[in-house]
Amino acid sequence: MKTIKSETVKLKAKRAFIKKGTCSRTFFYILNREFGYPQDDVERAIDPMVGGILQQGYQCGMLWGASMAVGAESLRRNEHPGQAIGITILATQHIMKSFVNRTKSIECEEITNCDFSNKKSFVKFMLSGKFVSCFKLAGKWAPEALNAANEGLSLDQTDLPQHSMSCASEVVRKMGASKDEMVMVAGFAGGLGLSGNGCGALAAAVWMNALIHNRKQTGKSASFDPDKDLTLKAFYEETDYEMQCDKICGQQFKTLDDHTEFVKNSGCNKLINVLADAILKKAPGALS
Repeated sequence: MKTIKSETVKLKAKRAFIKKGTCSRTFFYILNREFGYPQDDVERAIDPMVGGILQQGYQCGMLWGASMAVGAESLRRNEHPGQAIGITILATQHIMKSFVNRTKSIECEEITNCDFSNKKSFVKFMLSGKFVSCFKLAGKWAPEALNAANEGLSLDQTDLPQHSMSCASEVVRKMGASKDEMVMVAGFAGGLGLSGNGCGALAAAVWMNALIHNRKQTGKSASFDPDKDLTLKAFYEETDYEMQCDKICGQQFKTLDDHTEFVKNSGCNKLINVLADAILKKAPGALS
């Protein structure tokens, strides 16, 4: 990647935010182009992460978008998918540290002080001009995100498991996703970078759902209305309205090995199948 010029990247991020409309797509878009590999269709499908997973207030959309771009680049740098998955998770952790240094939180609702699922709260957020804070944050964090992405992808891999697994990758695999798509979402593992927050498997399923829709409906993006999303509905029915990974799994993963063993031993297998089935029933054979 070329040398990062902070002011140039800040300006690019602000322009992208205005053009793309969501923080999640802005960071997928920006990082992909800095890496030199634009991917319009998969970038557009990350829109539903705005507002913290379908406006539920969890991890900021900027993080989801940045993690996916790192996943895409990880596979280009590492031929073995298992290793690329592991590197993506570690690089996502590095990006999250950078973001917390800037914002003190990864949670959308804490950063914006807005409940995007509440129409009155959202209207107040827009009318008060607080939305400008997200625009400013995108500009400030963009060069830091690029630096963190590069650093994360260059971390020492000596002790990295050769066959790392990700719950998020398993969801899209069951839906017929490509190897590239599996690695793209790998960083969502364990609630994004093993953080134990909003479910990464859900996020991967929502993204894949949007990708399927966008590929079938060229030029028209998928809706990210939480009240109409069948994936979110199926997820809440299975988890009894619990969203956090550590509470669903009964543990927080400290290492790649911990998470890989959990997935290998069918941890969250029922939930993964529920998420995959919710989309495949709606769009059977969509990726074939």
